[in-house]
Amino acid sequence: MIKISTKIIADKIKSAIDKISCEVEPSCRKALEQACEKEDGKTSKFALEVMLDNIALAKAEHRPVCQDTGMVVVFVEIGKEVILTGKLLQDAIDEAVEEAYVTLRKSVLDPVTRINTKTNTPSVVHTSIVEGEDVKVEIMLKGFGSENMSKVYLLNPAQGLDEAKRLIVDTVAQAASNPCPPVIIGVGLGGTLEKCALMSKHALFREIGSANPIPHLDEMERELLDKINSLGIGAQGFGGKTTALGVFIESYPTHISSLPVAINVLCHCSRAAKFTIDGKKEGEVCQM
Repeated sequence: MIKISTKIIADKIKSAIDKISCEVEPSCRKALEQACEKEDGKTSKFALEVMLDNIALAKAEHRPVCQDTGMVVVFVEIGKEVILTGKLLQDAIDEAVEEAYVTLRKSVLDPVTRINTKTNTPSVVHTSIVEGEDVKVEIMLKGFGSENMSKVYLLNPAQGLDEAKRLIVDTVAQAASNPCPPVIIGVGLGGTLEKCALMSKHALFREIGSANPIPHLDEMERELLDKINSLGIGAQGFGGKTTALGVFIESYPTHISSLPVAINVLCHCSRAAKFTIDGKKEGEVCQM
């Protein structure tokens, strides 16, 4: 067995927040550059150029790339040979978030009283147990201009996949300029209400331009991306060729009487990172 302190995880999360609050994920920046190169609409091209200038300036000046510094979402895969020591994982991560957000806008509050927690905590932490002796972490700062445009549907299976596709495209059409397009779309298909929503959020961690390893999902992603870009919403709603940079789908078996569909919308600022804590290098071997 391997002991890994939650402080190691928290320290790396704090460093990740400091970096990604000011830097867009590399594949996202590349996709924006490609969109700008092929855009021939004067206004939409200008909007993309402004986005890229903002991204470059934020990185150079180490300033937040967006005024909405988001809510912290973390996916943690814990190897089954790992024993976590120290504070509870949620508590350790929340302390790291509080420290990282000292100079960032704090946007988290009680949903009823609307009183700000003043720490940007609690964060949203999802954990799973997997094979191995490592801890893998995926972290995202999720802004809510795009989060608010997201949808979940529990379809009658008789409505079929065509209706699911229509709703995915329609979600982007209804959102229009609100989520600061070009957007990135995460889709969850199947499972239950909460499972499909969770998959739609996790799908957003995919690298833009990567292929889905499941052929029929890869085909569906490409079809949906073409249909969404045919909407002509374009950068910041000014029209143009690129309304979405990518569509990413995760699926899970579901009940015979349902077809759950979740669409999670992300703006053009993908602020995400992944890292792995090697148990053999950073942990402590113990006998059980």
